[in-house]
Amino acid sequence: MKAIIVGGGIGGLTTALMLRARGIDCELFEQADTIRELGVGINTLPHAIRELAQLGLLDRLDQVAIRTSELFYLTRRGQEVWHETRGLDAGHDVPQFSIHRGRLQSVIHQAVMERLGPEKVHTGCRLGSFTQDEGGVTAYFFDRTGAHVHTVRGDVLIGADGIHSKVRQTLFPNEGAPCWNGLMLWRGATDWPVFLTGQSMIIAGGLNAKAVIYPIAEGSSPASRLTNWAVLVRIGDANTTPPRREDWSRLGKADELMPHVNGFSIPQVDFAAMVRATPEFWEYPCCDRDPLPYWSSGRVTLLGDAAHPMYPVGSNGASQAILDARALADALVRSEHPRQALMTYEQKRLPMTADIVAANRRGGPEGVIDAVEQLAPQGFTDINTILNYEAREGIVRGYASRAGFAARMVTRQAS
Repeated sequence: MKAIIVGGGIGGLTTALMLRARGIDCELFEQADTIRELGVGINTLPHAIRELAQLGLLDRLDQVAIRTSELFYLTRRGQEVWHETRGLDAGHDVPQFSIHRGRLQSVIHQAVMERLGPEKVHTGCRLGSFTQDEGGVTAYFFDRTGAHVHTVRGDVLIGADGIHSKVRQTLFPNEGAPCWNGLMLWRGATDWPVFLTGQSMIIAGGLNAKAVIYPIAEGSSPASRLTNWAVLVRIGDANTTPPRREDWSRLGKADELMPHVNGFSIPQVDFAAMVRATPEFWEYPCCDRDPLPYWSSGRVTLLGDAAHPMYPVGSNGASQAILDARALADALVRSEHPRQALMTYEQKRLPMTADIVAANRRGGPEGVIDAVEQLAPQGFTDINTILNYEAREGIVRGYASRAGFAARMVTRQAS
């Protein structure tokens, strides 16, 4: 069997490793001229790290990431809503990692080059079209000038080519543009003094205005960390056109961001100073797509953001792509026919990810902050008189179970 993978992001690269580990041949095609370290910080949850650990990548990840040990949910005023341990401290057998997205991608890419060989990875290749028949699928790739560069034949074609997926567009030509929910995301990272344990993550504010802070790598000294921050603010109406197209490489503007930053009070960190100290940062309109009725058509299927782009809530985007890769590789090696394998994969992963997309639209586990802020917009003296422990736990743990990373999380009562 041979698989054609379209897209060299985290999902596509992980799929290549999963297939290689199961003895399935594959070639990967990426439209960018090089596979570069793009993005800023992300969290990769234990259920996804477990899959990467089984691929032998845990030690490499430990060298470039921070093991997240605890998570705080705060209101915009800085009052604690929820606190829980994470990763190993929460009873998982592997860590939760906070990591630069590009470094995670680089670790997986390096392993792909070592195990599959550079001849199996093609850059500067845009998918033009594909055809399929009873015997296989044929894909046609072109360079930036429109010149044909590759024709490749395989048993299956996997579209791991992101939110603007050419494979998805071909399967669903009338779908239209991604859905914007009116939220703009700004993200940056800077060297900053250690706060709390040096492995702590803070999320302050609900879905309409949120700040996220966590370290993603060692800093310039033992007393500092490369610290990721993000600001998510509603600036428009849902289902309208975003002011600028989704592009992870678009630089943000301080004069647009700082008025929103100044609206947060976070006792553990001087958040405004952190943002001002960041030399450059990026903006991204938060977009997703409605869940599809199916991912697979014949010998062609979707994976990762091409299948289920979701809002950046609950630390789940990259993690779900990694879980997709495992499920697809298992189905391909266990099934008698590629078509059967793709249906098995879809039946396992589509309902779960559709549920997560819907949950993220409602705020995911961070919805507990929205609930408290709606009930007590001016703050509170005792949170349990606003929303009791069991109600808060139900929101947070319910999402963890839905997304597949629930464990014996240790919590303490918020004060």
